[in-house]
Amino acid sequence: MKKIFITILILIIFKSADAQYSKDNPKVYGDKSFNNKDYYEAAFYYKRAAEGLSLTLVQAIPYHAGENTTTKPAKKEDRAYICFQLAESYRLYENYQEAEGWYLKVIDESYEAKYPLTRLWYGVCLRANQHFDNAIKQLEQFISVYNGDSKYIDLAKKEIRNCRFAKEQYQYPLLLDVVELKDQFKSDGSDYSLIQRDGNSFFTSSRFVKNDKKHLNRIYTLSKDKPGTPEVVEFKGDESKKELEYGTPSFSENGKRMYYTRWYKEGSKTIHAIYYSSWVDNAWSAPKKMNSNVNAEGFNSIQPFVTADGLRMFFTSNKPGGQGGDDIWVCYLDFNGDATSSTNLGSVINTSFDEEAPYYDMPNKRLVYSSKGFIGLGGFDFFESFSKLDKWSEPKNMGYPMNSAKDDLYYLPNHDDARKFYLSSDRESECCLALFGAVDSRHVFSGIVVDCDTRKPLAGAKVSFIDSLSKDTMKQVVVGKDARYAFDVTNKRPYSLRLEKAGYFAKNVPVPASGRMNKDTLESPDICLQAFTIDKPILIKNVLYDFNKATLRPESKLVLDTLVIVLKDNPKIKVELSSHTDSVGSNKYNDKLSQERAQACVDYIISKGVEQPRIYAKGYGKRIPVAPNSLPNGKDNPAGRQLNRRTEFKVLKVE
Repeated sequence: MKKIFITILILIIFKSADAQYSKDNPKVYGDKSFNNKDYYEAAFYYKRAAEGLSLTLVQAIPYHAGENTTTKPAKKEDRAYICFQLAESYRLYENYQEAEGWYLKVIDESYEAKYPLTRLWYGVCLRANQHFDNAIKQLEQFISVYNGDSKYIDLAKKEIRNCRFAKEQYQYPLLLDVVELKDQFKSDGSDYSLIQRDGNSFFTSSRFVKNDKKHLNRIYTLSKDKPGTPEVVEFKGDESKKELEYGTPSFSENGKRMYYTRWYKEGSKTIHAIYYSSWVDNAWSAPKKMNSNVNAEGFNSIQPFVTADGLRMFFTSNKPGGQGGDDIWVCYLDFNGDATSSTNLGSVINTSFDEEAPYYDMPNKRLVYSSKGFIGLGGFDFFESFSKLDKWSEPKNMGYPMNSAKDDLYYLPNHDDARKFYLSSDRESECCLALFGAVDSRHVFSGIVVDCDTRKPLAGAKVSFIDSLSKDTMKQVVVGKDARYAFDVTNKRPYSLRLEKAGYFAKNVPVPASGRMNKDTLESPDICLQAFTIDKPILIKNVLYDFNKATLRPESKLVLDTLVIVLKDNPKIKVELSSHTDSVGSNKYNDKLSQERAQACVDYIISKGVEQPRIYAKGYGKRIPVAPNSLPNGKDNPAGRQLNRRTEFKVLKVE
């Protein structure tokens, strides 16, 4: 469990620690708190020590009104120690913004030799604060000079990969809208692990508990009948330990049994285990600890998730038999609700780092969980894996904005709307998890391929869905009788379609970022392909010239741009571009004029990036009319001569 005691510390420190500071050396208290892993409290004391050493400006704060802070000359090693410990304290409770500056101070004041991991952690903070390029620079510099434990080199290399992955994710995010839940779901503590059951909402919060007069993690419910104020879920007869805390609820298939994490302190150690209670006489029974198949003596088990059929429970544990740290496990449940066995999900799912907060979607055999062990944006990231024949697929990072540079956990769906779900994250906080609602705007891009002349569906056309940046083909289909294609669009990267069929000009078309939506499908207008036959001329309409000139008009260039697109979309074809005149004038005059006009078109097309060998200019003068230049009675035929003054192209060869 993470960040669940910090809010309590915030309140306690300001009341008690300051009196101690005014009499004693804050470094001593900072070291004591740091050794107890109370990093927020440690940062408080080290910050006061830094002020005493003139390492930072002293700022007036309410509970120090009128106090005079004296400074004493300090040894360089003392200054270095306070800077580094303050940076470490901030980082370890994930206040990367503050930590970044203090690691930089260690580097700038030449303390790095004494604390050789400084640049590594500085790079990690830069990554968490989304300064990816500088983070890569610092991490590469750390790798080049560090000669200590290889695990830190491995971590630096992993963080560089994280930075590169994150840069792309932030540039082209998933089509998801993630917004923090407010009002009754938000408090002065942590709020996380929202789950729905029978129209009611259950979640965990460390908000102030009036009855206990302190901040403690409790399971809260928002009733569909009383949606205004969350109520604490009470368990009968559970007074066995002081300062008991509860969280991360999950339910049996009929909702009559609740599984949850229950924890308490024994000395400086926190004991976590999974318990369950039954709904009897309109109340939850006293907690019953699950057996040793789940709760191994001396180890922690947390975050239960019961499958929809009630037969299995996924959970998190650091007990023996795993890959290291917290791992995802699964157990079968007996009729009474206890575990008959448990199995580690193995090295495909788990790493030597921590994995937490499993969710299993039975219909799709899909596991969603959080991990620190794979390439991601930082902290805990969501990953998904699919089960087939008892084997898991390689976990896939679920991307930004589902993931952030901080911790993201507890994915749970909205049962009323398949496009919505919930997650918990500290992306907008220095200390605490908060609840977020997400709307999935990913969609299907769909349309029909038709013949440009007949407008009928063009069965057998090949349609490719292409990443416009990498030029990789993401998916390819050959359309059936209905000529319909459909592709999943999941993020804001630019995509395009390539449509091809033998005897037709291929076409590349950009995929629109938005358009007319029909439910979750973006409907595209019909896309047509133009048929062609080798050596058969195709008229190019509206290529115009001034009288007796071969200079292209601006409007003619716009028309020729369409031919440029055709040639670029079809790099294997070679074409002839021809110009024709009417019968006015001599053959010599018309041959020369038509050749110049055809060449003017070819020159323009080549200037647009089409290779010269692929297009050939030919002037036919008045030799190939398509209409009579004069009427049967010998009079002039202006309409016929207009048709004869034309520009055409034909495909000579397809390589």
